[in-house]
Amino acid sequence: MDKIKMTTPLVEMDGDEMTRILWKYIKDELLLPYIDLKTEYYDLGLEYRNETNDQVTVDSANATLKYGVAVKCATITPNAARMEEYDLKEMWKSPNGTIRAILDGTVFRAPIKVKGIEPCVKNWKKPITIARHAYGDVYKASEIKIPGAGKAELVYTAEDGTQTVELIHNFKGAGVIQGQHNISSSIESFARSCFNYALDTKQDLWFATKDTISKKYDHTFKDIFQEIYDADYDDKFKAAGIEYFYTLIDDAVARVMKSEGGYIWACKNYDGDVMSDMVSSAFGSLAMMTSVLVSPSGVYEYEAAHGTVQRHYYKHMKGEETSTNSVATIFAWTGALRKRGQLDGLAELETFADKLEKACIDTIEAGKMTKDLALITEIENPVVLNSLEFIQEVRKTFDAL
Repeated sequence: MDKIKMTTPLVEMDGDEMTRILWKYIKDELLLPYIDLKTEYYDLGLEYRNETNDQVTVDSANATLKYGVAVKCATITPNAARMEEYDLKEMWKSPNGTIRAILDGTVFRAPIKVKGIEPCVKNWKKPITIARHAYGDVYKASEIKIPGAGKAELVYTAEDGTQTVELIHNFKGAGVIQGQHNISSSIESFARSCFNYALDTKQDLWFATKDTISKKYDHTFKDIFQEIYDADYDDKFKAAGIEYFYTLIDDAVARVMKSEGGYIWACKNYDGDVMSDMVSSAFGSLAMMTSVLVSPSGVYEYEAAHGTVQRHYYKHMKGEETSTNSVATIFAWTGALRKRGQLDGLAELETFADKLEKACIDTIEAGKMTKDLALITEIENPVVLNSLEFIQEVRKTFDAL
């Protein structure tokens, strides 16, 4: 059988630890036998990031802007222990954070639904997609520990030297301060990415903050979303038969728990971080969660929502057997290949991505799965496969479709 031809490369970002091992298994077993794979390869493994002073991460993001679609393996964000383990020059920043900043993107995460892996919230029938703003708030906050009594103020100095001052607190004793910020252009990009993704996927869009308490910070998010929606998206949403609305985040949480799912829930940075973990855990596993970074200009970067699976990697390096779930990483590849096919008019590539995703789901629903799913499945007597065996079983299912 002739391999599927590609016309434009994907940007391929390799990663770290056990997910790097799975990355090679997936390419060797599920992609290269069927596709004449064209990629522009970047090694985002921690050793090479350190060797290049993290320039490789910047280069990979700029290549994504050039080609429009990327697929990324999970990577290490180093802490003090990793600095010592890898003998790093410095504690390099999160690659995801660097890439998000360059692409000006919003992260959309959604669970992969499989029969037999049922959500803890019994009325959730359809996936819930979390849209997470990827700039500012607590992740770029400045902090001060207050040693004792004194006055703390929020000060803005304009370019002409004029100042605006707001009292934070009159401290009677020790305490702590955190200063958060955001920028209107990033919030505008967040809003447009959310509206475009809702139209692309034909799903309702919710946006939730706490504007009743945060009458300037959170209210700015609410206002920008509404202004952009009214100006550019109201007619498009009505024509698509979908809805946008704003609600307080506490009301959103209550509605989410009682809903059937099937919509996009847009959140500020920290809210999205927490809620995506809640949704993924309630649906079953972080390893069963898709993640795509979408820029308002229409650039896409697909990845798994989970980390590098460090514990399994150490077992693997000792020659011990692992049973690591590769589904989210497979779906990162299928998402990127499908989008590449859509952009390049390659229906065969889109069909391949759909078929490979179906093979993953059919394999699990047939009772063949990795250990993490075997522990939570309602399927009786599941067959527990190791990391490579599961990928090979998916290939058998794929070939039989």
